[in-house]
Amino acid sequence: MLNIRNEKEADRKIVEDITRKAFYNVYVPGCMEHYLVHIMRDHGDFIPELDFVIELDGQIVGNIMYTKAKLTDENGTEKEILTFGPVSILPECQRKGYGKMLIEHSLKRAAELGYEVVVIFGSPANYVGSGFGCCKKYHVCVEKDKYPAAMLVKELKPGVLDGRLWFYSDSPVMNIDEKEAQTFDDSLEKMEKKWMPSQEAFYIMSHSFVE
Repeated sequence: MLNIRNEKEADRKIVEDITRKAFYNVYVPGCMEHYLVHIMRDHGDFIPELDFVIELDGQIVGNIMYTKAKLTDENGTEKEILTFGPVSILPECQRKGYGKMLIEHSLKRAAELGYEVVVIFGSPANYVGSGFGCCKKYHVCVEKDKYPAAMLVKELKPGVLDGRLWFYSDSPVMNIDEKEAQTFDDSLEKMEKKWMPSQEAFYIMSHSFVE
């Protein structure tokens, strides 16, 4: 039996452990995503209404969290938007559609709350099935003429970006202090840091831009 619900305070350590297991050695040796989850909930840009867990037979196997982000046009006009991440699924439960269920459930709720745009960073193959498209298609960049291949956009309200050039800024909570993250990781049960081929794939994607 599957169930998606908002995260409770009692779930926090479980969610952090799931996040650590889901991301350890995937993008770099070790990971910092569980530390981001740990500090994100106390930040002003965190959106508790969009913090969901997915349960399988009563056991939490995944989580998604959202923060506010911002788009600014060339005239300095700002638009408050959303970004999500991390999306964490226990390794043994991955590739079964649970992450997509969390994404689609949370996007529906985000639209109900009145949010109009979501911008994320990730592998396009994982998100185009949920309606995300290339940032250049929506004229969303990180700086003039720089459109990261991993930056994806979804309009929850079609046409809201109206063809203007937009510059993306995420929440300050995303600027993780690596030393603090390492100290936090060192306080937990030891996991072996190692190199994985996925880290090279991540490096290539994260340094690629759309022409």
